Amino acid sequence: MKCKMVEQGYEPGKCATIMPDGSIKPACKAVLKKEKGLWYRVIKAAHLSRPEHYFSIYMSGCNHDCLKCHSAEFSQRFNGHWMSTEEIAEMVAEYEKNVTVWEPRERVTMWHATDLCRSCGSCILRGTRGPLCPNKLSVEQVVLSPQGFGPARNICAYTGGDLACCTEFYAQLTEKIKEKCKKMWVLFETNGFALTPENLDVLKAAGVDGFWLDIKAYSENVYRKLCGTSNKTVLDSPAEILDRGFVLEVLSLYIPGWVEIDELEKIASHLADVDPNIPFTLLAFFPAYKLKHVRSPTLHEMLKAYFTVKNYLKNVKLGNCHVFAKTEEDWKILIAMVGKEAIG
Repeated sequence: MKCKMVEQGYEPGKCATIMPDGSIKPACKAVLKKEKGLWYRVIKAAHLSRPEHYFSIYMSGCNHDCLKCHSAEFSQRFNGHWMSTEEIAEMVAEYEKNVTVWEPRERVTMWHATDLCRSCGSCILRGTRGPLCPNKLSVEQVVLSPQGFGPARNICAYTGGDLACCTEFYAQLTEKIKEKCKKMWVLFETNGFALTPENLDVLKAAGVDGFWLDIKAYSENVYRKLCGTSNKTVLDSPAEILDRGFVLEVLSLYIPGWVEIDELEKIASHLADVDPNIPFTLLAFFPAYKLKHVRSPTLHEMLKAYFTVKNYLKNVKLGNCHVFAKTEEDWKILIAMVGKEAIG
């Protein structure tokens, strides 16, 4: 089977997947198969995730080999069990029965999750709301999941390894979810590499509602060193996504020595040229995978990056704040500088 990206005139991804026997296969051949018209994917896990407050489906295999990958144990390896699109859609339909917050389509994002709840669990465990609580939910809307407390929103997300190049699988899965559910939105967490115009048209027709786009670097040389591929399609995708009526949010990581303020400013400027209202999350990197030797950013670095990005984009939040705000004094400074609303 020829690479779907090559068929469309693009370069292939960095998609080698380590099999249980130690052999290497392209991800599309390792973790995807079709039997009797039904697509199957290797699924690592599926549950209500935090702080996203939606049902996440963690999928094995990926078209990137990012040095910073936080899910390498299943995105770079065959890790999980085979499930059909029919079986996955049934799981989503079961989840929908326990939804506690019904969101409109324009809020099919991770960015909006912290508007509702910060996952501290204080209202349940102590009977009092936490200091960062948005005061939006009743106690009855807060439930426990494998990753902590929070609401259950009517959103399911494709996450983990990204194989958007294999649109047939995602299209069939989305169609089945929409058939089995009353009002579940579908969010695709993606590196954007395979969001070509042709693939976006397929996903649009299938009913995908939005994308959480991870722009890992602006400069092609940095991106290629970090992820193993070109980022041309990634940078082209925000305009293509919005032109088709999808909901879009973007995230980028501050990685010291790799993606610092100069890169983040270029990403923000690029997005502002498309639409300055695009929700943007600036995440703090923490050591993982092949960048375990790289430190996390400091509070000063994250604040400087935040205000630089805010020169271009109107809706910006900081994420992984515990990585750089380690003391009570750090939190006081952070809240005083950016406000509670900007803490993701």
